Amino acid sequence: MLPFIYQFTLGGVVFTVGVYFAWRQNYIGFSGAKLRNLLLIFVPFLFFFSLQGFLQFGHFKSVAPTPYRGGEIPATLGAPVDYGIMIFYFIAILSIGTYFGRRQKTIKDFFFGGQRFPWWLITFSLVATTVGSYSFVKYSRVAYKYGFGSSQTYLNDWIWVPLLLFGWLPILYFSRITSIPEYFERRFGSDVRRWVTVFVLIYLIGYVGVNLFTMGKVLHILLGWPIFLSAVLVATISAIYVTAGGQTSVIMTDLFQGVMLLATGILILFLGIHYLGGLDEFWLNLPRSHKLAFPNFNRDPSFPSIGIFWQDGIANTAMFYFLNQGIIMRFMSAKSLKDGRKAFFGVVLVLMPLAACVVASGGWVAKALVHAGYLPADIKPDEAFFIASDFLSRPGVFGLILATLTAALMSTVDTLITGVAAIVVNDVYKPIFNPKATEKQLLKTARISSISVTLIGILLVPLFMSFKSIYEAHGAFTAAVTPPLVVTLLLSVFWPRFTRKAALYTLAGGMAAIVFSLFVPRVIAPFAQGVPMSEAGDSLFAGMRQYKFMRTFYGLFVSGAIGVIVTFFTKPEPYMRRKGLIWGTVKDAILNYKGAPGEEAEQTRARGAARILDMETKKTGIADLPLVNITKPLAEKLGAKSKDLLYISDSRWWLGGLHSVHAVVDEIVEDREPAVLMDRWTSELVVLPHRVGKEVAVEKLY
Repeated sequence: MLPFIYQFTLGGVVFTVGVYFAWRQNYIGFSGAKLRNLLLIFVPFLFFFSLQGFLQFGHFKSVAPTPYRGGEIPATLGAPVDYGIMIFYFIAILSIGTYFGRRQKTIKDFFFGGQRFPWWLITFSLVATTVGSYSFVKYSRVAYKYGFGSSQTYLNDWIWVPLLLFGWLPILYFSRITSIPEYFERRFGSDVRRWVTVFVLIYLIGYVGVNLFTMGKVLHILLGWPIFLSAVLVATISAIYVTAGGQTSVIMTDLFQGVMLLATGILILFLGIHYLGGLDEFWLNLPRSHKLAFPNFNRDPSFPSIGIFWQDGIANTAMFYFLNQGIIMRFMSAKSLKDGRKAFFGVVLVLMPLAACVVASGGWVAKALVHAGYLPADIKPDEAFFIASDFLSRPGVFGLILATLTAALMSTVDTLITGVAAIVVNDVYKPIFNPKATEKQLLKTARISSISVTLIGILLVPLFMSFKSIYEAHGAFTAAVTPPLVVTLLLSVFWPRFTRKAALYTLAGGMAAIVFSLFVPRVIAPFAQGVPMSEAGDSLFAGMRQYKFMRTFYGLFVSGAIGVIVTFFTKPEPYMRRKGLIWGTVKDAILNYKGAPGEEAEQTRARGAARILDMETKKTGIADLPLVNITKPLAEKLGAKSKDLLYISDSRWWLGGLHSVHAVVDEIVEDREPAVLMDRWTSELVVLPHRVGKEVAVEKLY
């Protein structure tokens, strides 16, 4: 009972704080749209509370284990046709990525895809990114050893739903920042931006290294290839289409890969259940310990529930949704704030539970097959996914599963590569080396950065090879990097009094404390809450492998204490510095975004003719939005007036916003038919040559 109460009590505190901020900003209430918002944020909480409570406290039966009834596991997994399918998949992803990246003309196109994509496209691409290359191997290993406890990482996003939907996301969307470090410069100044730039780059580049190490290990298990050379091969393929097409290539390939990930993960679960004789037999052949949502509280230093809560539920999830440049760019790519919210809600409530099953399916099925006597009990947890998949699959099907691993790798690496490139261009190259850089120069730098970060990620692979497992490598790395960044951002957005000096001291002091703990891990003992310190040898990085989960709680505590103490001894930032960048100032952010006052309101839709005029392109607001004229009949359909923000797109919805643009209404003109009057530059973003004369879809946003 203790780990369940611990998670939902402390997680509930964070959730309640988010509800408070949403209420103070008039987003939630007890009538109309406010009541709808209130119900929406409580649905994930109640769903996960009920699901994990059922697993933790339900009375379930398990049958006695059956001795192994077969022979030896073959040394080579898969058949030639399987590897042929995987190679074909590599080629297909390259083709899709380079095809959809052909129209990248500006840095906005490269990093944010023109900010034009609907929620469903963002949702699937977010799933493909969340289910990273390490996920199948990492979580199948944990699922094999600990059962449904492996789902903790994917079933705790509810904690951050109110704070993200109604606190950070509106500020992020309307401030139109191009990178996380840029936010900190607007909030505090260039010195804080430099510190954040370094920390975020370390985080993202290290993440690239973890993912490349994972795929290298996968190919090593399957083909016997050296881990390092395998990582080089996969990195090369990922870098090619990202360098060519940027965010559009990433989103379109990840849409395809997101479907692949969900389908094949579910396939493994289905095949395992079918082989065992049905769902009841599968359930009976899982030991009761493997049906617990929280296997233990603090006894096992390799997987303590308390450590998973602080590392994955608090620090990693906050870092992922609030600070991960690749994920931020997805939200910024949405055509509207409403679509960004829909995407996040769909991910948390629908696709993350599916993802939890998908990534752990190999481990659950392998454990049930071992318990039923179909697989030997001495299989290695790291290989549980591959052995179970090969055992259940016929030639060809196993190839699809291998392709899924490839999808998982590239769908995470491509996001990370574009994220690093965005920071290098917007936070290093442009402000420091070339403030007057042209779009062509910025695009060239972005592509060079994409290649460079891939090379650096490859060089980090040997470091992560020193860890016993992918789970340890990933956990130790994120625990050492995320706490100061998470604390600094949350205080910056949700505490108006937080100061520039406090931000600097939180970043520098928090990181110094964590680095110190890597060499003197015993300093974490007072914060370990009973989790024992594991043995790790006496190598240079041995300390990184000790208290690898509780280091997160230590880092959060120290960073938070520094931030609060320093804030009370320093002067608050001027209001003009905070306006539009902290909770409660969304209207200021909208004003800056489109160059005129506006409010979040229900979107209205209509269709109209696209008239292309020979006139000068005029732009407004910090987002450089083009000005267009609309006819009176269209204005009446939309309920639009001058200075309103429109989203104009090809009328074929299934294109997912590939041909679209945001624009501000300049004038409403007299005419008999609904129409949009655009200059040629704006029209080229919406109207393809063979679509001239066709109607376009128009939405009024703000």
